[in-house]
Amino acid sequence: MIGIIGISRVPAYCGGKGTFRTRWIMSRWLGKAGLAGVAMIAATAYAAAQMPDHARMHGQMNPGDSGQQQMMPQNGMQGRMMHGQHGMEGGMGQHGMMTGSEASGQPVLPGQEAFGTIQEIVRILEADPATDWSKVNISALREHLIDMDEATMRAAATERALDNGIEIAVTGEGRTLDAIRRMIPAHVHELSQLGWNAKTEDLPNGVKLTVISTDARQATKLRALGFMGIMVQGAHHQQHHLMMAKSEFTH
Repeated sequence: MIGIIGISRVPAYCGGKGTFRTRWIMSRWLGKAGLAGVAMIAATAYAAAQMPDHARMHGQMNPGDSGQQQMMPQNGMQGRMMHGQHGMEGGMGQHGMMTGSEASGQPVLPGQEAFGTIQEIVRILEADPATDWSKVNISALREHLIDMDEATMRAAATERALDNGIEIAVTGEGRTLDAIRRMIPAHVHELSQLGWNAKTEDLPNGVKLTVISTDARQATKLRALGFMGIMVQGAHHQQHHLMMAKSEFTH
């Protein structure tokens, strides 16, 4: 608006008559154009004043650029897609991979560890056409699993650190004592296979297990493992369960 008014004030005379008339006509035209511009700006300001506050704010935040307005829905969709993706990732982080029961809609856990172990062995036997059912003894496997439970959960273990290993007095009463006397001596052979020197001695109410090594690092490991850490050594337990069920192995 200031520029237009300034032009309209340029002196009309700058030379001959033709120039004077031309300048005079341009001056009048520019003056009218300036007045029209002022009127347009005033009308725009009035209209803006009548607009609600939230509409003006929207206009400021989203200028009337067609390219930008066309991009807005895409950005919104992209934002929703990213939010959905993060939601899925968050869900996976909290719940992890779907379990068999969730995928199939059916429960898969047996509810009790010994029950599940026996169930696994029975299914292996049923899937093997060579199974001799006249020799199968699931009751023997059940008794062994009871022994494992007694020795693991109910036996008392008093450990004494040795310079070259560990000495453990494993004691109990009743059914627990029977399990100790069956399981601990039988495990000595497996420990020897691992390169340790293991032996047992009978106690009035249990068994004393001694496991040593000439390797200082192994001796430190033995002391760290303690009773149950030593008892779980070796990968023979699972195979022994199948052999017991087939009457091919006894403790």
